[in-house]
Amino acid sequence: MAKIATRGLASKSKQARAIYAVLKRRYPNVHCELNFNSPFQLLVATVLSAQCTDKRVNMVTRDLFKVYPNAKAMSQANIRELQELIKPTGFFRAKAKNIKGLSLQILEEFNGRVPRTIEQLTKLPGVGRKTANVVLGHAFNTPGITVDTHFGRLSRRFGWTQEEDPVKVEFEVGELIPQKEWTNLSQRMIWHGRRICHSRKPACGACPLIRLCPSYGMGEMDPVKAKKMVKSEEDFR
Repeated sequence: MAKIATRGLASKSKQARAIYAVLKRRYPNVHCELNFNSPFQLLVATVLSAQCTDKRVNMVTRDLFKVYPNAKAMSQANIRELQELIKPTGFFRAKAKNIKGLSLQILEEFNGRVPRTIEQLTKLPGVGRKTANVVLGHAFNTPGITVDTHFGRLSRRFGWTQEEDPVKVEFEVGELIPQKEWTNLSQRMIWHGRRICHSRKPACGACPLIRLCPSYGMGEMDPVKAKKMVKSEEDFR
């Protein structure tokens, strides 16, 4: 049984790496689409991005970080003023409480510096594994898998997992792709989910994974119609 399981994992890993190779060619210059100038700003922006587009978060943080650029300034923020500044991101009361709370904790426990481990990060208010992995990967170059809705959806469509729980998805997919690629894998999966492999109707006819994706055919198959469904980078700026 162990040999069968090992062979199954090896086969799935081979398929996953083949898909990832195509995604690397399609999206060679991936980057975090949140704007930030420090680990703290990335942390705050990622917390604000929950149930909100990166484009809107960037519009909000452009003014937010002028007033509260670091943990010390954010910890001293008037909560009502903070709520007003971040209101367009949704759930602004909870988010304001969390980003002020995490700022205080960073000052008190980490001398004003964003911690560099997932265990420490996830003890901050409003910070789960997804947010922690974004910060670790893009601020500290520590590989991490960011399981947002796009990543989870594509992982299931690719047959890499059947799990719905983000943590289970993270660990299952982590066995298929080399650890050094985890951050870029996450970003490429998110980009592909936003641009082509849409939630309701993927643009299958314009997808570079035609020969590899086991879910090919579930979306728009006509190449002309599918191409019109593909989003560009301009849509996210």
